[in-house]
Amino acid sequence: MQLGRGFNEISVGTCFDSSMTLTETHLVLGAGLFGDFNPLHVNQRMAEGSRFGGRIAHGYLTTSFMAAALGMLFHGTAHAYLEHTSRFKAPVRAGDTLTIRWTVTALTPKPHHDAGIVVLAGVCANQDDEVVAEAEASMLIGNNRD
Repeated sequence: MQLGRGFNEISVGTCFDSSMTLTETHLVLGAGLFGDFNPLHVNQRMAEGSRFGGRIAHGYLTTSFMAAALGMLFHGTAHAYLEHTSRFKAPVRAGDTLTIRWTVTALTPKPHHDAGIVVLAGVCANQDDEVVAEAEASMLIGNNRD
């Protein structure tokens, strides 16, 4: 199995992109998984009367998609997901295609662990290039060996 990116294979300024379309199934499964059945997420009639004009995805569903992109990028090299903070800028709806761009902003070598801490800034935009979320994350990532 080929491993994901290693700490020794990235530098400050390196960018990574990922895209996926959020479906109705994601919304329904998210409500059940999170146990959050707020009517804004599960009741179309009520949500139509809200400031959003319809159902919206859970914020943590959006931020989970963002974090999952890092999980895939660093599969097999990630030792720990250390921190994640998010700011939600606009609603996300079923049918939206989300594009996530993570940029490495800082690297701290941890030679004792044959790894390092990677700090990243993330932006998530929908199909209309509207920013829907911003995030910061830090992970402990191992080195890849040739």
